[in-house]
Amino acid sequence: MTNPWQRHVKIGDCDLYLGDCLEVMPALGKVDAVVTDPPYGLGKSWGKSAGWQGSCGKGRLWQGMPEWDSIAADLSSLPLGLPSIVWGGNYFEGLPPQKGWLIWDKEAAMVQAQAELAWTNCAPTVRIFRDSPLGVFGNGGKNRELKQHPTQKPIALMVWCLGFLPNAETILDPFMGSGTTLVACAKLGRKGIGIELDPDYFEIACKRVQAAYDQPDLFVAPPTKPTQDGFDL
Repeated sequence: MTNPWQRHVKIGDCDLYLGDCLEVMPALGKVDAVVTDPPYGLGKSWGKSAGWQGSCGKGRLWQGMPEWDSIAADLSSLPLGLPSIVWGGNYFEGLPPQKGWLIWDKEAAMVQAQAELAWTNCAPTVRIFRDSPLGVFGNGGKNRELKQHPTQKPIALMVWCLGFLPNAETILDPFMGSGTTLVACAKLGRKGIGIELDPDYFEIACKRVQAAYDQPDLFVAPPTKPTQDGFDL
């Protein structure tokens, strides 16, 4: 039987798959939570007006929404009955109402969006993360991380997100991008599963996850063991 992915790379406790998440997910085993940042489908409507000041991992100046964001991701096959965090959830129809949302305040005035929202079913109320270390123009010079993907999230933001999932041992990111969710998993001693369709970003993710294991954070407590069954995809 042919595997539904083009490549599978295991780095530490993280499994990275190159392929279409809708095809790969049914072949995976149990996961405990979903943390992801899917394409919102803004490429056609924003076009050149969404220009970004900087160079992404492919070595070009980004002058509009990337082609992969021309169609919104299909969330219907995601196991969102599990503890889940979906960045850009405000762009998707069909997600059930929740009293808790996560907000990333970029602390930058001169950006297309000064904050981003994440739908979640595991926060008791609205929570805000304030920082913008990714080379965002106008962020006060706090450029501590290289931005290698147009919608890349800060590592500290994803580490913060995992704090809302204390009992989740295995985290699934079906839209891995440059791998920040898995980098956070590596730093916190979690197991991560990431799926990415673009081979260039897949390579970037592999390098970033490997670097996270090569330079581990000291004194990070391991996660507590799950107290409930996960989801068998």
